[in-house]
Amino acid sequence: MCAALIGGMDRLKQEYVTEAKRNGIKLKHFTGKERKISKALGEVDFVVMFTNKVSHKARKDVLDALRGKDVPVYMHHSCGVSTLRRQLDEVVG
Repeated sequence: MCAALIGGMDRLKQEYVTEAKRNGIKLKHFTGKERKISKALGEVDFVVMFTNKVSHKARKDVLDALRGKDVPVYMHHSCGVSTLRRQLDEVVG
């Protein structure tokens, strides 16, 4: 299973990836500052977006890229590892 994380803190990237591995998920992390995230997304099973760390433009770019595809997007305001953990547990479990 492959997921994309949009947003979050740069310093927590390794912890995000480690948490995803515990659930058997390959995680692609984008800070939201990259240009054209939609092109780098590739094929993902679901997207977790931390909205407090993402620009409106990046959010719109991702949502437009996923429109028409059967890919769920989970949005959370907080960007902690525990928020990601809860979401991954919900999706996997």
